Amino acid sequence: MSGTAFVVPCLLAGLAAYALAKKVDVYGALTAGAAEGLTVVLRILPALIALLAAVYMFRASGAMDALTALLAPVMQRLGIPPETAPILLIRPLSGSGALAVAGELIVRYGPDSAIGRTAAVMMGSTETTFYTVAVYFGAAGIQRSRYTIPAALIADLTGFIAAALTARLFFGQ
Repeated sequence: MSGTAFVVPCLLAGLAAYALAKKVDVYGALTAGAAEGLTVVLRILPALIALLAAVYMFRASGAMDALTALLAPVMQRLGIPPETAPILLIRPLSGSGALAVAGELIVRYGPDSAIGRTAAVMMGSTETTFYTVAVYFGAAGIQRSRYTIPAALIADLTGFIAAALTARLFFGQ
């Protein structure tokens, strides 16, 4: 066995020894941390439920397909494969939904195609903006996100354009 197999057990044993030396009630700290985690979950759960419902309604209503068709000519003009438009629309809302779309594109067109590579770079260049804002702002108790969402969406758009340029420059497509 390699030495890396012992990293986690050694880390846990070291933390236990340190806590024992400092006379810390590890079980009490663990239960207090779990209780605090549950209160955070209760605080952010409504935002997460609303976000997941919005994503489902967006896909089920056909709005995603309509926006994809609307964006296709613009994306093609910019040199971005129009097949990646669903990633552009879903990624700010849902990481797992965008991953599913990217996976479908990679299976359909291949990982070495312009579409597959652009989809992969798009996934790595952007963030699930609304999910992140809902979770972190909910956990911190922040009510207003006045400048956060527009700035984050501009960053996402920049990431999508950079992904397309990267795919064209480095992958020759």
